[in-house]
Formats: sequence, C-alpha cells, structure tokens
Amino acid sequence: MILSLTAQVTPESTQQAVGYPSLFLLILVGALVPVVPTGALVSSAAVVALHQTAPLTLLVVFGVSALAAFLGDIALYWLGRRGMHSKNGSRWLAAIRDRAPEERLAQAQRKLAEHGVLVLVLSRLVPAGRIPVMLACLMAKMPLREFARGDVPACLAWALTYQLIGILGGSLFDEPWEGVVVAVGLTVLISTAPTVWRKVRRVAS
Repeated sequence: MILSLTAQVTPESTQQAVGYPSLFLLILVGALVPVVPTGALVSSAAVVALHQTAPLTLLVVFGVSALAAFLGDIALYWLGRRGMHSKNGSRWLAAIRDRAPEERLAQAQRKLAEHGVLVLVLSRLVPAGRIPVMLACLMAKMPLREFARGDVPACLAWALTYQLIGILGGSLFDEPWEGVVVAVGLTVLISTAPTVWRKVRRVAS
C-alpha cells in the first residue's frame, strides 16, 4: 500500500516541480515573442492537471498561467514605450508593428477610444487581437500603470478560458495524451479560424 502510494505521488511531484516553472517560462516568452502557442500550453497543462490527484493543481496552473501572461504583457509594453521614446526606435516596437496590420490597428484604436482599458480584456480573448490593442495603447501614450490595471482582468480571463478548453478536452478521455491532442486541436482551431475566414471573404469579394 505504501509503495503503491509512493509510486503514484513521486511522479506527480516531479512533474509539478518541472512543469510549473516550464509553463511559466514558456508563457512568459510567448507573451514577449508572439509565436509560441501559449493558449495551447495552458489547455495542455490543464489536461495534465485534471488527471492528477494532488489538490489545487488546476488552481496552480491557472495562477501560473495568468501571472506569466501578465508579466510578459507588462514587459512587452514597457519595451514598446521605451522604443517610442527612443531616438532610434526599438526592435521590440518594430516587432509589434510588424504583427499589427493597419486595418486591425485602426479598429483597435477606435475601440480603445470608445471603451478604454476594457478593450484589453477582449483583446486577450480574440485571436491575434492582443498586439493591435497593445500598439493602440502605446500610440495613445497610455501610462504603464493604467495598462496594467486593464491587463490584470484580461490575463485572468484568458487563463480561465483556455483552462476550461483543456478541462473540456481532458474530461472526454481517460488518457491524458488524448485530452491534450483534443485541447491543442481546439485551441489551434480557435486561433486560426478568424484568419482563415477573413482570407476567404477577401478572396470571395
């Protein structure tokens, strides 16, 4: 009985000791360099947590994900502000501009003017919406403190949404890897569907 319990607890403890810092770093890097599929990471981590016996595992995944996303956003926004005040600009600001099409940027600026920092919450939930809104905030010279106040609920809502996707995928299967496949598939579908739809409409018109 004791050996069986030890065999079950040790792998989970090892996974958590390695998994939580890895999840934090990957989401942090993904916020700074928007090429890492951070939503899929959160969903996959939620699937694994769902199949573990340790209490509060899902809550820890939620907290780690939201905190990493928030710190990444704040760091990127700070770098963008520094780039706007720099005589020679900033490679970080240039990277943000490259990922914000003029049409999306203009739309983000209009919504920011109408709704203020509430737009940050939606920008985190809408695929490819975070960067245009962040750039609109930079161009509006929004103070870092005000941006941070709006980004807190945005990151919480983002982490909760993708964790629920993971829980949904993980609850359908007994094996964690099957739930991970479903969760990743759902997040990829959600993130790519709007882009594909816009391209189809553009071609059709």
